[in-house]
Amino acid sequence: MKTEHSEASDILAPVRKMVQACIQCGTCTGSCPNAFAMDYTPRHLWRMVMMGLTDEIFNSLTFYLCSACYSCTLRCPRGLPLTEAMETLKQIAVKENRLVNKPSQLFYRNFMESVRRHGRVRETEFMTLYFMDMKHPFLPFRYMPLGLKLLRKGKLSFQLPSGGNTLDALFRKAVEAEEANP
Repeated sequence: MKTEHSEASDILAPVRKMVQACIQCGTCTGSCPNAFAMDYTPRHLWRMVMMGLTDEIFNSLTFYLCSACYSCTLRCPRGLPLTEAMETLKQIAVKENRLVNKPSQLFYRNFMESVRRHGRVRETEFMTLYFMDMKHPFLPFRYMPLGLKLLRKGKLSFQLPSGGNTLDALFRKAVEAEEANP
């Protein structure tokens, strides 16, 4: 791991400010219900932020796996806004196009597109869009038993969507609000 003290490490400045008083006690890691699945523990991630290890941070899945449960923030003996710091890392990753977890981003984007178009998620359309974006021709077959089970129980339908139930105006407002408050 090399330390990056250049223009690239400046993108970490807001997060570094949030965690600069971290005493590396490990309470955040011990409190995190998702730490077992992370490639770096939250405590390790904060140290990497302080060291300016930008590439290592954004190549990890640690901040993607944060479920924003606030356990770390509530238990931190220094009162640091750790959940907010994780969220800031997610925002930086999106702004800097440093998305490592592409499948989850595609999943989220297709889910929201279905909601935007129909006012609710249309499962068949959503999964079709997702599988097409994944560009993995055999991926849908892995989910076929589940799909058939949901279809038999009436939880999944092939109903064609009705028009006029879009949330375009709401989504445009959200984009405008995000652009106004970077």
